[in-house]
Amino acid sequence: MKPRILLLDDDARLGSLVGDYLRAMGLDFDQALSLAAGRVALARQQPDALVLDIMLPDGDGLDLCRQLRADPRTAALPVLMLSARGESTDRIVGLELGADDYLAKPFEPRELLARIKALLRRSQPGAAPELLRFGRLELDLGARVALRDGQRCDLTGHQFDLLVVLARHAGRVLSREQIMDSLKGQSVEALDRSIDVHVSRIRAAIEDDPRQPRRLLTVRGSGYLFARLQEDAAPAAPSP
Repeated sequence: MKPRILLLDDDARLGSLVGDYLRAMGLDFDQALSLAAGRVALARQQPDALVLDIMLPDGDGLDLCRQLRADPRTAALPVLMLSARGESTDRIVGLELGADDYLAKPFEPRELLARIKALLRRSQPGAAPELLRFGRLELDLGARVALRDGQRCDLTGHQFDLLVVLARHAGRVLSREQIMDSLKGQSVEALDRSIDVHVSRIRAAIEDDPRQPRRLLTVRGSGYLFARLQEDAAPAAPSP
């Protein structure tokens, strides 16, 4: 079955051009021209990925992104934020609200396709389940979820990928370049431009007690470190 992409954008001409291109590249495509129509389309059939414009005639795409992440049924839906507002603050806000990637208009269709394919790859479960355990923290690479004391942490696809890269190199400082190299083949431009935001969000999701040693550290001038803690020496509690 072909992956289905939903574009939520009020520009019908853009949708026609993008739709023709994506269909020619082997994807199914639908467009909704308003937030109301987008909600109807999402309720009718959840797409494999959502391309979401920020500025819509009946509301703000950022609000919809926030709602999608708060709903367990759509929390893992890959979302690419698409907007003519290309300022870094807009990108950061979109990522903070849970978007997996951000692309500013105007854009090349090939770049949009590459980013969509990267989101689709990351949303597919692994062929064989793999677990990384660090004390109270468990990373399920097959299900692509992070669990703390058996409870799911709220992470986007970008953030989970970044956390896995750091966890696989626990105890070592990784530079930005090393992280980007480890994420080769994925859409990492948005991650590269706001990596501190992602690290902050990951830290908030996996660390619940500010009095305890931090798991994720920013090493000024060098990079980022997934720290080994004393609790890692003891077996992690089994998930319920």
